[in-house]
Amino acid sequence: MRGPERSPPAFDIIAIAASAGGVNALTRLLGSLPANLGAIVVIVQHVDPHHRSLMPQVIGRQSPLPVVHAEEGALLEVDHVYLAPPDHHMLIKHKGILTLTDTELVNFVRPSADLLFESVAAAYGEHAIAVVLTGSGHDGALGVTAVKQRGGTVVAQDEASSEFFGMPSAAIKTGAVDYVLPLEEIASKLVTLTATGALN
Repeated sequence: MRGPERSPPAFDIIAIAASAGGVNALTRLLGSLPANLGAIVVIVQHVDPHHRSLMPQVIGRQSPLPVVHAEEGALLEVDHVYLAPPDHHMLIKHKGILTLTDTELVNFVRPSADLLFESVAAAYGEHAIAVVLTGSGHDGALGVTAVKQRGGTVVAQDEASSEFFGMPSAAIKTGAVDYVLPLEEIASKLVTLTATGALN
């Protein structure tokens, strides 16, 4: 016997950016998401480019969703988490196709949250969510503006729960952020948004 049809999610993709303090924040956030989230998750976490990254295993150890390093040309799957590999920008070429590039640093970093957010905004428009977590610097501020301009939704971690408030603060100052939330409330907000799409 089939249950009631679930309406298609209003949001297809959640793009997350983090830097300093991000490993702990991402581990906690992903661990609080359900296995049937109903959206693709893509993540930029600034890491030392000279060390082999075990980030998928580290941040994915409590995640019900599988966490993998992004690969060139990958077809993005719902309920999977794709992490930008060290020293590569990660972009969405068009809806559902991932691409990697080692072009120049953006705001002194590679991978760049701005480039990811801008590509997600272009590919998914109003069906995109951008999330800015703890981190120093201002990577992501230009990107959240692009997401908002295309009709998407933006979430930023609040100052009290951020180890470093530079990135969330820069995003908030753009005026593009819809929700400023403590880390422990972000997962439930993402679940609500992907289920209903309601801005409340």
